[in-house]
Amino acid sequence: MKFILSIDQGTTGTTACLIDAESFLFIGKVNKEYPQIYPKPSWVEHNLNDIWSTVEFTVREVLRTYNIQGSQIAAIGITNQRETTCAFNRAGTPLANAIVWQDRRTSEFCQELKAKKNLSEKIQILTGLPIEPYFSASKMNWLLKNNSAVKDAAQKNDLLFGTIDTFLLYKLSGHTNHKTDASNASRTMLMNLKTTSWDQELLDLFEVKKEFLPSIEDSFHQFGVTKNLAFLPDNIPVTGILGDQQSALFGQAGFYQGEMKCTYGTGAFVLLNTGDKLIYSKAGLLTTVEYRHKGKVCYALEGSSYIAGAAVQWLRDNLKIISKSSDVEALALEVKNLDELKNILFFPFFSGIGSPYWNAEAKASIVGLTRDSNRAHIAYACLEGIALSINDLLMAMRKDTGLAISTLKVDGGAVENNLLMQLQASISETKIIKPKIIETTAFGAALAAAIGAGLAEFDLLKNIWQKDREFNSEEHLVNYAKDKKILWTKTLTSFYMNP
Repeated sequence: MKFILSIDQGTTGTTACLIDAESFLFIGKVNKEYPQIYPKPSWVEHNLNDIWSTVEFTVREVLRTYNIQGSQIAAIGITNQRETTCAFNRAGTPLANAIVWQDRRTSEFCQELKAKKNLSEKIQILTGLPIEPYFSASKMNWLLKNNSAVKDAAQKNDLLFGTIDTFLLYKLSGHTNHKTDASNASRTMLMNLKTTSWDQELLDLFEVKKEFLPSIEDSFHQFGVTKNLAFLPDNIPVTGILGDQQSALFGQAGFYQGEMKCTYGTGAFVLLNTGDKLIYSKAGLLTTVEYRHKGKVCYALEGSSYIAGAAVQWLRDNLKIISKSSDVEALALEVKNLDELKNILFFPFFSGIGSPYWNAEAKASIVGLTRDSNRAHIAYACLEGIALSINDLLMAMRKDTGLAISTLKVDGGAVENNLLMQLQASISETKIIKPKIIETTAFGAALAAAIGAGLAEFDLLKNIWQKDREFNSEEHLVNYAKDKKILWTKTLTSFYMNP
């Protein structure tokens, strides 16, 4: 038997998955978390050696657990946290900690750029993105100006930049292939959306030399082969690379125009496949690349909420009101009277606000507490805050596209929380559809690798997707949510957008 190995390198951990290369059945997975590094308030970093060690560990363990030999791997797919920025040398040695997509250290620099006449509009046309510290370009600029090892490597022409996929491919290929795919490149703010090439005007603006950057490739083809690894044999082809949110849409069989999904992970991200149509948002969304195949680009509209599951982790790790993330549902269900919650709002803006408001300086808050407020109220409000944030993305999507959006496919670890899914259905008045495989990010990378290796075509893979469960809006929650949504919008806009 042959298998596809999918490496899903996420914000809090790495997951290695095995998928049957003929039936495309999901065989199993192994996950390994790694430390988050917070050097200063609003700074978030990852140690690239920590990330690489989790890749090695999870690949070894998934092969051992399911008694599969490395020689049985037909192809490898990679998916990754996207805007997180890596700097390493040609020997594959990290020159600095990766600056994570959540990091806000370049906020002041981005504000300076926004102040320049017509620059925001120009950059949105070129890249589909607002000027935000979220994206990779300002992070690269910061490293070049503030990190001595990066500066030195740049002077010696020994500097390689990339997103996480680029770093992993470089390591997997024995320091041979410095490449990325168009979906990841579209998140750097250095790629021209129309040409899917590095844009010289943007490179000059952020003072990043083109030779430091990986080549931009189709999302499905042979990027390179494994070489000199202790945990995999040589010559296994890497044939699919997608950014994590694009990969999740792909894993939901969202290959064609009109397909849509929301992934609930560390953050929450809504993507709508717009096909070959390059739609510029007027409602605060992003225009991005879903994938590039045989030179043809498939675009998407995206809404980005920086914090979703991370808010529940904060309840667990900081407030310590739950011992594990899955406990939040049972705690929230202790609330029997929703009237007790009508004035409580949990704004999960620990890393600023993404779509559709774009306020990088925003901080999280809980408002409306009284003396009788308790742990259960906070847990319920947290889940409600996640759902309300995502509802803002859906409202913006409706405004930009004119679509009713009556159904939404969902995936990610948090979709196991039935209360959250029910709240989302009722707040957004949308049917929520959960697939049988909720590891759609990793599954999407495997499907991408299958196409890149010539093991399957789109129409065959389309039939693999299966529904597990759906959630419909409940009248009592819809009625409750109407007033809550008004309060949410009023408080958010007055407190966060008009300080």
